[in-house]
Amino acid sequence: MSIAINLLGGLGLFLYGMNMMGDGLQKCAGDQLKKIIGFLTSNVVMGVLVGTVVTGIIQSSSATTVMVVGFVNAGIMTLSQAIGVIMGANIGTTVTAQLVSFSLEDIAPIALGIGIIVYLAAKKPKHKQYAEILLGFGMLFTGMEFMKEAVNPLADLPQFREALIYVGTHPLLGILAGFLITGIVQSSSASMGMLIALASQGILPLSAALPILYGDNIGTCVTSLLSSLGASKNAKRAAFMHLTFNVIGTILFILVFTKPINMIVSYLDPNDIARQIANAHTLFNIVNVIVLLPFSKYIVKLVLRLIPVTEDEDEASDVKYIDERMIETPSIAVGNAVLEVKEMAQYATKSLEYAVNGVLNYSEEELNKTFEMEAKVNEIQKQVLSFLVKLSKVGLNEEERNKVTNLIYAVTDIERISDHGENIAELGKTLVGDKLSFSEHAQNEIREIYTLALSNFKDSMECLEEVNLELRKKVHENEKQVDLLEVGYRNHHLQRLNEGRCTVDAGVIYFDILTNLERVSDHCKNISDYSYDV
Repeated sequence: MSIAINLLGGLGLFLYGMNMMGDGLQKCAGDQLKKIIGFLTSNVVMGVLVGTVVTGIIQSSSATTVMVVGFVNAGIMTLSQAIGVIMGANIGTTVTAQLVSFSLEDIAPIALGIGIIVYLAAKKPKHKQYAEILLGFGMLFTGMEFMKEAVNPLADLPQFREALIYVGTHPLLGILAGFLITGIVQSSSASMGMLIALASQGILPLSAALPILYGDNIGTCVTSLLSSLGASKNAKRAAFMHLTFNVIGTILFILVFTKPINMIVSYLDPNDIARQIANAHTLFNIVNVIVLLPFSKYIVKLVLRLIPVTEDEDEASDVKYIDERMIETPSIAVGNAVLEVKEMAQYATKSLEYAVNGVLNYSEEELNKTFEMEAKVNEIQKQVLSFLVKLSKVGLNEEERNKVTNLIYAVTDIERISDHGENIAELGKTLVGDKLSFSEHAQNEIREIYTLALSNFKDSMECLEEVNLELRKKVHENEKQVDLLEVGYRNHHLQRLNEGRCTVDAGVIYFDILTNLERVSDHCKNISDYSYDV
C-alpha cells in the first residue's frame, strides 16, 4: 500500500510540474505560438513541423490533438491539415521523455529554490513566467525521484519481475497495459515517466518496456476521442485519425521494427536502460511519421470510410474560429477569440448596412435581412461570451488577460451596434408600411452620418486588435463630428417641418434614425478605448 501511495504522490507531483512548466512556456511563447499556428497550410509536412514545435512548447500531445479537434470542429482546419499536426504532436511529446531520462534530480532543488525566489521577488509578469518554468522543471524531477524511490522495493519481489518478463514475451498484454495506464492518467509523458522510473531501478527490461511504450501511444488518443464527443462529425474524424495513425504504427513496430529499434537503442546507450526507453519512444514516433507520412491521404480516406459523409451531416456552427477545446492552449485561444469577435463585427456591420440601405431604398427585402443578421449576432455573442469567460479562468499572461477583458467589453458594444441596426430596420418597416418618404436632403444627411459611423466601426475594431493611437484619435474626432452633424441635421429638419417640406410622421422616424446612428458612433468610441483603459 505504501508503494502505491508514494507512487501516486510522485506521479501527481510529476504531472503538476509538467503542467506548470508547459504553462510557463506557453505564456512566454504566446506570440510565437500564434505565429506558428499561422503557418498551417494544406502542406502536410508543414503540419508535422507545426505539431512538433507546438507540442514541444506546451509539453502535451494530448493538448495539441484536442486543440486540433477544436480547430476541425470550428471549420478552420481540414482533415488533411489535421493529420500532419497530429503526426507532429507525436514527435513533440517525446521531448518530456527525453528530458526525464537524464539523471537531473540533483538539479531539481536548485531549480525549485531559484524559481521560488524569482517568483516571490518578481514584479514583471515575464519574470514570473520564467519562474514558473523553473518551478515546473524542479517539481517534474522531484516527482520523478519520488516515483523511483516508490518502485524501488519492487525490485526485491520475484513475482513482480516474473510478471514483467511475462509481459515482454506477450506483447499484446504490454500494449493493453500501456493503453490502460495512459488512458487513466491522460498523459503519455506521465506513463513514460513511470516506465523510466521502473527501468532506472533495474526492474523493467527493455523487452517488456517496448510493448508498454507502444500501448502508451495508443492510450494518449483517449483524450482526443473524449474531446470529440458532442462535436461535429469532422471533429470525430480528426480524433479517430489520431487513433488510426497510432494503431497502424504500433502494428508496424510489433511486426517489423521491434528488433531493429532494440538493437539501435542498445547500441547508443548499452548501459543506460532509461535512455534506451526514451530513445525507443523518440524513434518509434519519428519512424512512424516517416513511414506513414506518404500515406497520410489514405489515412484520411480510411477515416472517411469509417465515418462517412452523410446527407444529414452536422450543420455548421454559428461560430467560426472558436471551440472550447482550444482553451487547452490559451495563447492560441485568445488569438482565435479576436478573429471570432471580428467575425461578429462583420455581421453587425451587415445588420447596419442592410438597415440603412433598406430605409434609403424603401426595400423590405433588405430590411428583413437586417433581422437575420441581428439574430446571428445575438447567437454569436452568447457563444463568444461563454468562451471568453471560461478562457479568463485559465492561466493567461497579463497581456492576454487584458485582451480577454477588452474583448468581453467589446462584444457587448458590437451587439448593441447590431441592435441599433435592428431599430433602424423597424423604423424602416414603419416608413414603408405607412408609405412615408424622406426628402432628398434628409436622405443625404442620413447617408453622411451613416458613412461616418460605419467608418468609425471599422477603425475601432482595428484599435481593439492592435494599439494604434492615431486611429484611436481619428475615431474620437469622427465621433465628435457625428455629434455635431446630428444636432445640425435635427435643426435643418425642424426647419423643413416648419416649411411644410416634410411630414411630422416622417420627421419622427428621421430623428430616431439619427439618434440610433449617433449611438452607433458612441459604441465605436467605447471599443477604440478598451485597449487603453484596462
